[in-house]
Amino acid sequence: MDVFEALSTAANIMLLGMVCVFAFLGLLVIVINTIAKYCPEEAKAAPAKQNNVNDQVSPDVVAAISAAVHKYRKSRD
Repeated sequence: MDVFEALSTAANIMLLGMVCVFAFLGLLVIVINTIAKYCPEEAKAAPAKQNNVNDQVSPDVVAAISAAVHKYRKSRD
């Protein structure tokens, strides 16, 4: 076996390995997408939010935000 035959054999083995890896990864992507399509993740229920007095936004903050939005929209026209 001379050097050319050895390099040719090595190139064939390398090419075969690369094709096998590419085919495996392509098949893996297809399988994962299929599973994601037909088996969606279950949505978790959000915990019920309790209305506390401390959670309410003060009227001053609402007025400031409303004024800022109004000014921004007016400046864009």
